[in-house]
Amino acid sequence: MHAFFHPRVITMLFFGFCAGLPLLLIFSSLSLWLREAGIQRSAVTFFSWAALGYSFKFVWAPLVDQMPIPWLTRRLGRRRSWILAAQGGIVGAVLWMAFTDPGSGYHPLVFMAMAAILLGFSSATQDIAIDAYRIESAPVDLQAMMASAYIGGYRIGMLVAGAGALILAEWFGSAKGNYRFEAWQATYCIMAGLMLVGIITALIIDEPDSDYNPADAYSSKDYLTGLALFCLAVAAFVITFYFTGRITLDVKTQLGQWLHNPTLAGLLVECFRLGAGLGAAALVGKIGMTARLVNEKMVAASYVAPVLDFFSRYRLSLAWLILALIGLYRISDIVLGVISNVFYQDLGFSKTQIASVVKTFGLFMTLAGGFAGGILSIRYGVIRILFLGALLASATNLLFMVLAFAGHNLFFLYVVIAADNLAAGLASAAFVAFLSSLTSIRFTAVQYAVFSSLMTLVPKVFGGYSGTIVDAVGYPAFFLLTTLMGLPVLVLVWYCSRHLKIAG
Repeated sequence: MHAFFHPRVITMLFFGFCAGLPLLLIFSSLSLWLREAGIQRSAVTFFSWAALGYSFKFVWAPLVDQMPIPWLTRRLGRRRSWILAAQGGIVGAVLWMAFTDPGSGYHPLVFMAMAAILLGFSSATQDIAIDAYRIESAPVDLQAMMASAYIGGYRIGMLVAGAGALILAEWFGSAKGNYRFEAWQATYCIMAGLMLVGIITALIIDEPDSDYNPADAYSSKDYLTGLALFCLAVAAFVITFYFTGRITLDVKTQLGQWLHNPTLAGLLVECFRLGAGLGAAALVGKIGMTARLVNEKMVAASYVAPVLDFFSRYRLSLAWLILALIGLYRISDIVLGVISNVFYQDLGFSKTQIASVVKTFGLFMTLAGGFAGGILSIRYGVIRILFLGALLASATNLLFMVLAFAGHNLFFLYVVIAADNLAAGLASAAFVAFLSSLTSIRFTAVQYAVFSSLMTLVPKVFGGYSGTIVDAVGYPAFFLLTTLMGLPVLVLVWYCSRHLKIAG
């Protein structure tokens, strides 16, 4: 129990809060603000793209891992400087949004979109730096408790930025049909002020011990040219993605008619756009490398070496199985979670009931499950609790099938949410500790960024078809299917447990 009060654990609680706070300021809270301001629904949904940085943060993770920040890195150290710089970006972006009225015209709406993109980028950068700090600052046997505290703080931050922001905006006088920019302005200013929790934490904690200082390996010119090439590659991606969107509208319609499936056609076209954008970015990078605009040795050390290190430590066959486990571990709960709110509404539960049971009560159950996962991981080992978490996360989906037959039953909704969130919290704590154990201290930021991006990629792709599956087979069969999705995960955990030695 003394691990609860370990300074590193408390630090991660505060950092988790600041990591969870920006997310809903891009999604739900901003969406309601824009709708109250009279912005069309189609335009509102485009703002969700501002959070794409969370899915592609591994692209610039090597910069966070290797590049020093002038003056700041010398004063604070490699990890704390990036945490503080990212937090400064978050505060600046939230204040930018606070002083921009999206309902006053087209140009302010564009500025709001730019601020939202900056917020998504800064928040994802903060995640990279905090994850690296967490892994480097404590031994493996404390990682589960630190992960539990981080997840708990993250959920609290999301609650504050979600329900808290909506309550504040309404209290300040803005509502649907009675939009007041000043109310949302004050709300977002308060949200920016809450980031002081993380800023103060970053200033008073110690920098993790490290024998490697990338600032000693390369010159300032190497880092600046590398940063410039990265920016050009990002610009190539954005321009290509934008212009392919303008020319593929007719293609999407025609392909949907040919396939008799508009959803599949949309997915194929968007995958093409994504591939074209990534290809353009890779081409710019290749040209820069060929023209020797950047230090090839630095690029190899930043992007290639972390990958080679992972495969050399775990051998080719085991490494691929570990990556499969990472990509599939959360598939049961993520695929179900995509359509869960629709399911509750279809059963007849009101928005108030969903908010109080699923969001508020569910939050406390997730926190309890997270800390239970941390304690059990210390007591019985990460791998065992990883298996238990996967088993419970799949099995609790069967309760949703029972709820589908029970219908509008508030008591049983409490039972289902309690079991599901306890299992999810326990599994998440063990899983984060497991991912942390896989990283090399030499490449912490890069490897963990790749792992954390991979763990949601496959589930989100499958999750996009949740509604289609429910329409085809109904809720009970869908929940049974999500349970069966978790069975291969149990096999992967069992196999990895026979070949991996993980402390804690």
